Amino acid sequence: MKTIAAFLLPAALALFAQPQRPVETFDTTAGKVTITPIHHASMMIEAAGKVIHVDPWSEGNYTGLPKADLILITDIHQDHLDPKEIALLKKGDTTIIAPAAVAKTVTEAKVIANGEKTAWDSWSIEAVPMYNLTRGPAPGKFYHDKGRGNGYVLTYGGKRFYIAGDTEGIPEMRALRNIDVAFVPMNLPFTMTPEEAAEAVKAFHPKIVYPYHYRGSNIQAFAAALAGTGIEVRLQNWYY
Repeated sequence: MKTIAAFLLPAALALFAQPQRPVETFDTTAGKVTITPIHHASMMIEAAGKVIHVDPWSEGNYTGLPKADLILITDIHQDHLDPKEIALLKKGDTTIIAPAAVAKTVTEAKVIANGEKTAWDSWSIEAVPMYNLTRGPAPGKFYHDKGRGNGYVLTYGGKRFYIAGDTEGIPEMRALRNIDVAFVPMNLPFTMTPEEAAEAVKAFHPKIVYPYHYRGSNIQAFAAALAGTGIEVRLQNWYY
């Protein structure tokens, strides 16, 4: 007969093996929002018992994480659109919101285009542009074409969260206002340098900004470039 310890030990070891995930908590008028970085551009957002997964990618460690009530997808590249991980995180009633280019693969997705808004549960969701101004694989071509992908501004309990997606410091980003928390990419050759990202962030001046999607970039340089601006820079590990 197995002892109680024999039953509990595997569960304890599994719990110990899970990564010590950084979790950020924000107060809103509707209650707390928690955001957990997972990997690269992937994150999990929780509020009022509901779970949102953004750009789930199987390179991340999803051990022990809850399945999605909502999945948001920004673009067609594999680090944002991963059908395998989407299938693992879906439940029978999961909503998926994505741009039209993504819906060619994830056919059940609710399509939302740049400039459009929708509502889900207690969240307002606005799709905003994300694209390259200058960078691409060849002259006249861009890694991210204007209108193909979505960044998102999510509003909950009066607090506005901006998830930029793969983008350079485009005019639409610089024109944003009243952003409480922003997640901004910086990695070459696909988006922008830390210094370029900082210049764009200065223009729309969020209260708090996180560098994400930053593989190989110097995020300390991003923080240094925003010193003295009044913008709080929070550095988290997206590659554990």
